[in-house]
Amino acid sequence: MFETLSEKLQRVFKNLRGEGRLTEQHLDEALKEIRLALLEADVNFKVVKQSTEAVKSKALGQEVMQALSPGQQVIKIVRDELVEMLGGEHVRINFSSQPPTVIMLVGLQGSGKTTSSGKLAKWLEKNGHRPILVSVDVYRPAARDQLKVIAKDIGAKLWEGNPNDKPLELCQGAMREARNTAHDVVVVDTAGRLHIDEALMKELREIRETLHPHEILFVA
Repeated sequence: MFETLSEKLQRVFKNLRGEGRLTEQHLDEALKEIRLALLEADVNFKVVKQSTEAVKSKALGQEVMQALSPGQQVIKIVRDELVEMLGGEHVRINFSSQPPTVIMLVGLQGSGKTTSSGKLAKWLEKNGHRPILVSVDVYRPAARDQLKVIAKDIGAKLWEGNPNDKPLELCQGAMREARNTAHDVVVVDTAGRLHIDEALMKELREIRETLHPHEILFVA
């Protein structure tokens, strides 16, 4: 479930490198795998379609197929397109000098916040951090259950609080637990919105003003 996008792309790239001569069929097969990997990583379908079409257009338009190392050149085109898709620049997470660092994930309902929270926690652990996950979506019990399953799958700590805790109480409990157990990052999975809901926007502002998050990540 949590095989990284990077690992899937590396498999595709390995196959491309192994081709002495690259045909349009090889390119189509590679792009099909790249498309599937991106969709499984919750990337928007339209974005995936536009990006893979751009890669094919550039690969064919630059006479890459006849080059001495076509696979390597296609890999570069794919990499450049992914960088462009992600905003064109590499931005590091702003970790606090006084833990715990607080990272809020916000976005519309169904955008993949809960899945992204788990992936972020796994990435943090892989890079030497000790994250604690907390879901403050008290309106959809299934969302909290989903994060519980994800946390168990990746072996990350989850703060569940009490059944009747409100979002702010869950946040404050997670912060206390992080300090008491030397967890240096708190990942907050917020409630999704179907549209601009003033009550939920107010809730987000209250969480932000209470936690003073070091990062607010918008999941689209």
